[in-house]
Amino acid sequence: MKNTIIGSLFLIIASSIWGGMYVVVKVVVSVIPPLELVWIRYIIALVALVIIGLVTKQKWKIKKKHIGLITAISIVGYVISIVTQETGTMLSSAQMGAIITSTTPAFMVVFASLMLKERLTFKKAISVSLATIGVIIIVGIDDINMSSMLGGISLIIAALTWALMSVLIKCLPSGYSQIVVNTYATLIAFVVLTPFVITKLTKLNLAELTNPSIWGGLLYLGIVSTAIAFLLWNRGLQLLNASGGGVFFFFQPVVGTLLGWLILGETISITFWFGSFLILLGVLIVLRDRKEEQNLIQSNLKCKKE
Repeated sequence: MKNTIIGSLFLIIASSIWGGMYVVVKVVVSVIPPLELVWIRYIIALVALVIIGLVTKQKWKIKKKHIGLITAISIVGYVISIVTQETGTMLSSAQMGAIITSTTPAFMVVFASLMLKERLTFKKAISVSLATIGVIIIVGIDDINMSSMLGGISLIIAALTWALMSVLIKCLPSGYSQIVVNTYATLIAFVVLTPFVITKLTKLNLAELTNPSIWGGLLYLGIVSTAIAFLLWNRGLQLLNASGGGVFFFFQPVVGTLLGWLILGETISITFWFGSFLILLGVLIVLRDRKEEQNLIQSNLKCKKE
């Protein structure tokens, strides 16, 4: 039960950090294009991760048989998902982004069932459904601008690949430090993106980069949103199952809406609170389902010993 609480807390914090990321990206992407933004974000994240790794005296050795898996995690989640997410955020409305992003847990349930053979329980299906309805109620669907189809397609790819990455992480042995895994995955993504970015860096307006809101946003994206949130998300998924852990992703649009109200002065209607209630209800169902699974496992072990 302790692992369930800690894992849940890690996933809630990570998802909440990413909720704030949408506001930051909207500001920074007006100066730095998505591809270059992801590349700069990973430079900052690498510095932070290496420092954390050295201070905590991490063991950096990775077995050869797991290098391919970490590379896949990096390409799928750290390159394709993040680039398409920030591109989609730039091209589409915040409402469309929130709705499409909310499909990630559903994809995670499917991938976890197919790849990890995790049991798809009725309660998991109900929890994902409740949380999805909650997000749709919060963001609404009436004012979606369907002309931003390219942004919508980009966000769908981001949601699909993020779900796949989250399940791939579960394939790694739990003995690996998430600091080490995150550092290597970020490094691989940085190397992959460099050939596509290096010729474009000269076109950036250096004067605009000195704006506190821009470099402050870069620090948030690099250190908080990438280095810290990725560590928390990956570790949280290891403590919970992938299909159940995905429900916590719904905190992202909730926090994004709250920050939009606090920072951008957007209004929050009664539907926000009703939608938030459904999301929390979905999370509680997952936690209860997780507790029942653990009790069943302990009961089976006890029977075997007897």
